[in-house]
Amino acid sequence: MELRIDRTAVDRCRALASAIAAPVQEFIAAHSTVSVERAVLRLFGVDGVGPDDVPVANLIVDALPEAERRRGAALAFGRGVAETGLDPGVLGEAIAVGRYALADFAGVPDAAALGALRPHVESALAHLRVRREERQALLARWPQLPPPLLYVIVASGNIYEDRSAAVAAAEAGAQIIAVIRSTGQSLLDFVPFGPTTEGFGGTYATQANFRIMRAALDQVSEKLGRYVMLTNYASGLCMPEIAATAALERLDMLLNDSMYGILFRDINMKRTFVDQHFSRMLNAYSGIVINTGEDNYLTTADAVDQAPAVLASQFINEEFAHRAGMPDAQIGLGDAYEIDPGLEDGFLFQVAQAQLARQIFPNAPLKYMPPTKHMTGDIFKGHLVDALFNLTSVMTGQTIHLCGMLTEAIHTPYLADRALSIENARYIMNTARHFGDEIALRPGGRIERRAEDVLAGCEALLDRVAGMGLMAAIDAALFADVKRSPDGGRGFDGVFPRAAGYVNPFENALRGEPFTA
Repeated sequence: MELRIDRTAVDRCRALASAIAAPVQEFIAAHSTVSVERAVLRLFGVDGVGPDDVPVANLIVDALPEAERRRGAALAFGRGVAETGLDPGVLGEAIAVGRYALADFAGVPDAAALGALRPHVESALAHLRVRREERQALLARWPQLPPPLLYVIVASGNIYEDRSAAVAAAEAGAQIIAVIRSTGQSLLDFVPFGPTTEGFGGTYATQANFRIMRAALDQVSEKLGRYVMLTNYASGLCMPEIAATAALERLDMLLNDSMYGILFRDINMKRTFVDQHFSRMLNAYSGIVINTGEDNYLTTADAVDQAPAVLASQFINEEFAHRAGMPDAQIGLGDAYEIDPGLEDGFLFQVAQAQLARQIFPNAPLKYMPPTKHMTGDIFKGHLVDALFNLTSVMTGQTIHLCGMLTEAIHTPYLADRALSIENARYIMNTARHFGDEIALRPGGRIERRAEDVLAGCEALLDRVAGMGLMAAIDAALFADVKRSPDGGRGFDGVFPRAAGYVNPFENALRGEPFTA
């Protein structure tokens, strides 16, 4: 099955996405954020909490005078490592309890600080390589079933209950487990510490929780003889820190979008653009597949009308990911089956959108999200709509498939609901495995005309955005009908310009450059 699409228009969309990203990239290169600096410290091994359970990384970055922060937390911290000879983790703990202050080491030369940090940078990156190689070895040992990969969520609020639900889901056939974050965690400007058992609508993303779930999924993977992947959320005010901790604990996927936090969580756009770049550099190096959030456009606005904006966002997300060094194989662009099921030929529109994305981004592991907006609590109709979603996914070659729940819009799914969802998807994807290979789309037919309209609308939108600039376009509500100000939203006070001699040794190393002040 193949659409006849205008390849010149596709090429122009990519060129427009590059033009849109270029000035934003200039801003990114000239700025850092408190969350980037905390991620740098976490990569050095700084962990734990100090007084009042404030994370040590926060205590250190918050205590830096503005002039020091603008040169990068690594430089000030490296002076302490050079002077004391302590391991970074131990030094962080000592600073947290007041034994040292970074101001104590102000006289240490920059060269000495960088020299002291070098082995720790190399050690941290070696650890990330080991975790990536572990994943590759386990996938070779326990190969995945063919895509679409069945993805389900767990969200009890208690990591230990989530662990049990995740194992049960894997045994029922799930290939990817996503631990939904506690409501509002994206708005916290710190990463909670340790295992957590209290969350609302989800479970806190912490490094300890990542470790607990990774161990459980490795154990069930061995039992089943197939690797079960783990997903969480690198979004919100701590995007780079979540990426760092996820890389350290061998997560396989992270929800990580260039505009999601701006549009749907009112996080400052400048903060988000800087944070997403460094987090994606870490994801690229660690072999983590990102999942972008275009599905959210379709839950806040009409899915038919927003289809061009979804495609435009996919082009923009692809461009920002490439600029962070991500290969196509790690760019899980999002979409969703959210057209009103009462719309005549709505199924044809869904096929057009899904197939269009598949052909435009042939090497991307597309993530397809299930119907939610128009679910009513009628479990029989819901199961039927999910079946059409499953059919669309397998016939258009989607890669990452979040299973829809027949009880969507009623309650958080029970284990039995999740099992029925997986059974529905497995049945359809088996019985229609090669359906897409066996059919041809009618030239000029409804599906092809719809795809042409979406692509033309996308090109027009990207052209408009390129003309006014991405930040101004978001301020004008051109995406998802949501308006955000460049200097508004949460976290803006955590963005700052880099001073001359700014140092982020991991950023330099990930680019293959030496880190020098």
